[in-house]
Amino acid sequence: MLYTLIGKKIGMTQVYDEAHNLVPVTVIQAGPCPVVQVKTVEKDGYQAIQIACGTRKEKNLSKALKGHLAKGGQQTAESLCEVRGENTCKVGDTLTVAGFEGLKMVDVIGMTKGRGFQGVMKRWGQQGQPATHGHMMHRRPGSIGMRQTPGHVFKGKHMPGDMFVAQRTCQNLDVVKIIADKNLILVKGSVPGANGGEVLVRSAKKPALKLAQKSA
Repeated sequence: MLYTLIGKKIGMTQVYDEAHNLVPVTVIQAGPCPVVQVKTVEKDGYQAIQIACGTRKEKNLSKALKGHLAKGGQQTAESLCEVRGENTCKVGDTLTVAGFEGLKMVDVIGMTKGRGFQGVMKRWGQQGQPATHGHMMHRRPGSIGMRQTPGHVFKGKHMPGDMFVAQRTCQNLDVVKIIADKNLILVKGSVPGANGGEVLVRSAKKPALKLAQKSA
């Protein structure tokens, strides 16, 4: 099982590493996450644990959720997440950011910011057309196809469209610092979503990929 915590993106800042280099980092408040349910192959057909995080007013919880949390020894929770895989956790155990101690890389999963309908320059990073000499199509995409052959626009052509909210995973982010007493983890670079948004922080799924790129 990949060690996973539910967290909240606090924002970005910069810190100095051991080599005195200034590193841009994202601060994530992760956990503590109590285990409220353990699923087994015999009962559920697969192995997994369900973790909770945060608090919510009791009046805003449904009766079904209150009963579910009560079985796990919890009165309230803001978020629930299921983590699949073999594990040795028991109901009532609490996962904290200290579990990432010794790890060099983590994956962060979050929801992107929705930017609505955008043109090809913002959506796809296209150069655009001339801005001077009487040109009147500065940010337009230009030609999108051909005449008789093949007589249609190719599938997958970059066009204006909706930059909607979507789940994205940033893999193999370097762990710069862990502040266990404040439940904070500092990772190098940016992560998806706005400040205050919910994210999942897990141990890196493909760390060998980045190590191979560094050695190449």
